[in-house]
Amino acid sequence: MIKNEPKRHNVVLVGAGALGSHVLLFARNWNALITVVDFDRVETKNTQAQFHTKGSLRKNKAQAISQALNGLFGRKLRPVPHKLSADNSNQLIPVETDLVIDCTDNLDARETISAACRAFDTPCLHGCLSDTGDFARIVWEEMFTPDAEEPGQATCEDGEMLPFFAIAGGLIAMVAQQFLEDGKKVNLQATPFGVVRF
Repeated sequence: MIKNEPKRHNVVLVGAGALGSHVLLFARNWNALITVVDFDRVETKNTQAQFHTKGSLRKNKAQAISQALNGLFGRKLRPVPHKLSADNSNQLIPVETDLVIDCTDNLDARETISAACRAFDTPCLHGCLSDTGDFARIVWEEMFTPDAEEPGQATCEDGEMLPFFAIAGGLIAMVAQQFLEDGKKVNLQATPFGVVRF
């Protein structure tokens, strides 16, 4: 008897910074084609709180994380070094996408992702950090309300909260993996001292 192969999922992750780079680290064993969308470049300050190396300085973040995971684990990603916008969302989030993971840090990007996912009826999981970097929310589109950044908001550039960024990224990856496996959607809030389901 021939055993059925598990479905290979199509996942799009937008934002390969403090959250997204750690999500990708923990998603490296997924049976999925993972597309990473990020237009930004790796700066020295990013190496303190993101899964980017000094060898990636000045490289595009999507391409840098793709090279890093391929070099470390043989895990190939599909990097897209462009900014997601209303004009290109239907190309960057194609109809066959099974899941979008939003790891961006600004209102415009979040609203664009939400609009595209709602238009295409694509499941979307949002990962968000507070301006202090010590509170995270992992929220499905149905319960998500994008909010504006506060003036002077922290950009997660120093390494003080690095362990929590890794925990938050791991939680996002865990929630996404559960959805890909059984379709279950879980919403979480996390601090360095605990996780609450809501």
